[in-house]
Amino acid sequence: MKTENPFDRLTTRRGTGCYKWDNVPEDVLPAWVADMDFEVAPAITAALQRRVAHGVFGYERVPDAYYDAIINWFARRHDWHIRREHILYTTGVVPALSAVIKALTRPGDGVILLTPVYNCFFSSVRNNDCHVVEVPLVIDGDGLYRVDTEALAAAVAQPRNTMLIMCNPHNPGGRLWTREELFAVGNLCRDAGVTVVSDEIHCELVMPGNRYTPYATIDPQLAHDAVVCCSSSKSFNTAGLQVANIIAEREDFRAAIDRALNINEVCDVNPLGVEALIAAYNDGEQWLDGLNCYIKANYDLLCRHFAEHLPAYGVMPLEGTYLAWIDCRHTGKTSDEITSQLLERGRVQVNSGTMYGAAGEGFIRINMATQRVRMEQILERITPVLSEC
Repeated sequence: MKTENPFDRLTTRRGTGCYKWDNVPEDVLPAWVADMDFEVAPAITAALQRRVAHGVFGYERVPDAYYDAIINWFARRHDWHIRREHILYTTGVVPALSAVIKALTRPGDGVILLTPVYNCFFSSVRNNDCHVVEVPLVIDGDGLYRVDTEALAAAVAQPRNTMLIMCNPHNPGGRLWTREELFAVGNLCRDAGVTVVSDEIHCELVMPGNRYTPYATIDPQLAHDAVVCCSSSKSFNTAGLQVANIIAEREDFRAAIDRALNINEVCDVNPLGVEALIAAYNDGEQWLDGLNCYIKANYDLLCRHFAEHLPAYGVMPLEGTYLAWIDCRHTGKTSDEITSQLLERGRVQVNSGTMYGAAGEGFIRINMATQRVRMEQILERITPVLSEC
C-alpha cells in the first residue's frame, strides 16, 4: 500500500490571516510571498502544543537549549562551529539586517548589493540613511548567476562604500555560492575595508546533489570580519513565529549590533519561536530532507512543463531555495506587465523581477513550495498567458 507523502496533503490557509493567501482574491493562486503551504515538521507542532498547554506567555528568557540547538545543528550539518557568545537573537532576518546596517555604517555610506537580490535589502539600506550600490550579477554559459568581480572591485574601491550584503543561497536566482566564489568576494572586500554581511536564511533549502557553504567557514580572518544572519524560519516554515540570529565573531561588531537591536526595539523574541527553533534543529532533519526532495520534484515538473509548452522562456538552474527564476526578456515586455497579465488573465500571483533591482527586469519569480496538485494548476494557468506574451 502506497504511503501518502505528507507534503501532498492540502492545507487551507485562506481566512487564517495568511499574508500569502488572504492578500489575493479567492480565485487567485498565490505563487509569490516566500513561505510554504506545507504543515511544519511534526516535532515542531508537538513542541508548540506542549508550550501552549502551559498557558502563560510572558517575556522570554532564551534558554541554553536554544543556543545548543543552533551550535549542534550547524556543526553536524555544515561543519560550522559557532561559539555561543557570537550569537545574538532577534525577531527576524530583516530586522537583523537593519540593525547590522545601523551599527556598522554611517549615514550617507554606500551599501553594495549583488543584484537582482531580495527586495527588503533595498529598504533596509535606505531606511538607515545609506544608499544602494547595485553590482549586477552576470549569467554564464550554463545559465547560472556569477559575480562580476571586475565590477565588484570597482565598487569596493569607492571609499564611501563600506558594506556588502549578499544572499547565500541567492534569492531570487537560486545559486549556492561555491567556496571559491565566496573567497573571491571576501578577499576583494577585506582588501578594501568593506564589511561583508551574509543573509543565509535559505541555507537549508538545498537541492539534492548540491552543497551550501557557510560564509563563515571559508577563511578564519574573513569569518572574523563578517556578519552572518540566519534563521530556521524559512526552511521550516515558521516565519510567523519571529525569531532569527546574528552571528558575529568580532566583539566590537557584536556590541554595536546589540545596541542597534535595542534602539530598534527588536531585542526580545517570541517564546513560541524559541520552541520552534529548538524542535526544528534537534528533531526536524528527516522532515527537511524530505522537503528538499519534494521541492526538487516540483522544480523538475516546472522545467519539463516549460520545455514542452514554453520553450522560449529560460528557467534558471536551481541549486537552492524553492524559488524559480524565469527569464522572460525575449517577450520585450516588462516584468510588471507580465506579472499583471498573469494575475488578470491567469489568476496567478507571482513576483515581478523589478522588485529585486534593475538587474531583475525581464524576469519573474515563482514560489514552488506548494502541493504538487497546486503546482500543476499554477503551470496550467500561466501557460496560455505566457504563450501569448
